[in-house]
Amino acid sequence: MRVLGVDPGLTRCGLGVVDGGPGVPLRLAATSVITTPPGAGIGSRLLVIDEQITQWLNRYQPDAVAVERVFSQHNVRTVMGTAQAGAVAILCAARSGLPVALHTPSEVKAAVTGNGRADKEQVTHMVTRLLRLPDPPRPADAADALALAVCHLWRGGAQARIEAGAASSAALTGGGARNR
Repeated sequence: MRVLGVDPGLTRCGLGVVDGGPGVPLRLAATSVITTPPGAGIGSRLLVIDEQITQWLNRYQPDAVAVERVFSQHNVRTVMGTAQAGAVAILCAARSGLPVALHTPSEVKAAVTGNGRADKEQVTHMVTRLLRLPDPPRPADAADALALAVCHLWRGGAQARIEAGAASSAALTGGGARNR
């Protein structure tokens, strides 16, 4: 399975593509950071993010997109920009017909480091080890995007199978009861 991880942000939006799956070693396909100038208008900045993510979806053909779920921060302007960039990523995935998963920062940290309160250095260190990279991905937004992809490969795929199995079971149980 191939996952595009997106660490949304207006000034810096991290992108990371990782291949892997159950019993399959993780492999880095690509990573980068989209940057937009803080002085530019919001429409122009979101358009750059849209164009770049769309190019990545076309180039790397992921099976799913994992986006960091926006959480409450003290700085409302930061939250708004992050939410807007995240919405663009979700829209790009939907336009391409790809499933989207939202993962919280603590969920990603727990998946990658085993500690939901890990700091950025710990996340970067583990991403470097898990992907067997010679050097840590920089800036931190790139490492965070890769961590999102790894989290989804390890947690999202299993969660989707559990939900599909539960839905199938419910349909079989519900259908049998109605036919009696």
